[in-house]
Amino acid sequence: MTKVFTKHPQNPVVKASDMPDDILYVFNPGAIKYKGEYILMMDACTSALPIVIWIARSKDGVNFTPDPAPINWPACDPEFPEMCVYDPRITQIGDEYLICYASSGLYGVCIGILKTRDFEKFERVGIASGPGNRNGVLFPEKINGQYVRLERPMGDELRDPANIYISYSDDLLHWGNSKRLLQVRPSLWDCQKIGAGAVPIKTEKGWLEIYHGVWQNCSGFTYKLGVCLLDINDPSKVIARGEDPVMWPEHPYEISGNVNNVVFTCNAIVEPDNTVKIYYGAADSCIGLAEAKLDDLIDACYSKNRYLKKFFHSH
Repeated sequence: MTKVFTKHPQNPVVKASDMPDDILYVFNPGAIKYKGEYILMMDACTSALPIVIWIARSKDGVNFTPDPAPINWPACDPEFPEMCVYDPRITQIGDEYLICYASSGLYGVCIGILKTRDFEKFERVGIASGPGNRNGVLFPEKINGQYVRLERPMGDELRDPANIYISYSDDLLHWGNSKRLLQVRPSLWDCQKIGAGAVPIKTEKGWLEIYHGVWQNCSGFTYKLGVCLLDINDPSKVIARGEDPVMWPEHPYEISGNVNNVVFTCNAIVEPDNTVKIYYGAADSCIGLAEAKLDDLIDACYSKNRYLKKFFHSH
């Protein structure tokens, strides 16, 4: 199994002690480059809400300065009261930035959407799923005239396998034509549940998706990252899916924390030299930076696990 991502020696690049307020943990940021600046929209865990979304900014992509306060979250619909918001993914379409996030309320977890043009003022689009759905990730362009989204509907989170679905919308709020895209794989690292991670990256070979997968042992869950390629014109078709993970917990800050053994991404930034940066949640406690070459990630979509023979093979 070949390592694809290289983790930054300065990791973690953002931690709770960097914050200007009493924050317990920071993790799972959405990330994007905006006007030459790296923007992280981070989960910031407090002792009360318990999570607010907090922005940190950087010129060099390594040294981040958090804003003085969390973002001014838009008021919610009284019919869908929000008790907690987390795991934002930022997609640029035109001159707008659309932010999918998990909205937890009285009726369970739904997918919510905000929008902004400047990362100063945010406007609510609305709740864009029924309860029991999260990991909503918008593609960065319309396909065949429609918005396209990856998502993870769930039943019993502890017992039911959770798979990635793809859905379509004309208006960002009403979604349909849903289809299971990827499913968990027995005997592999993503056998328990999977979920979309980064906003899909458009390449000449197809849409590259970096997703998380989970397996369980006697010590609990372990979160790793994997990759797949989707057809550029019809992303409901899977071209290739790597059997090996591309990143996994290995350092103390990833192995031990608020939730042990977790690497989790909600973003991927492609630099002009085709380096792919991800800012990832480590043990639900701090934020790390890892980098890989775009071509290496595409190649990893075709990886075959050398220990896996007759048990399971799929695209």
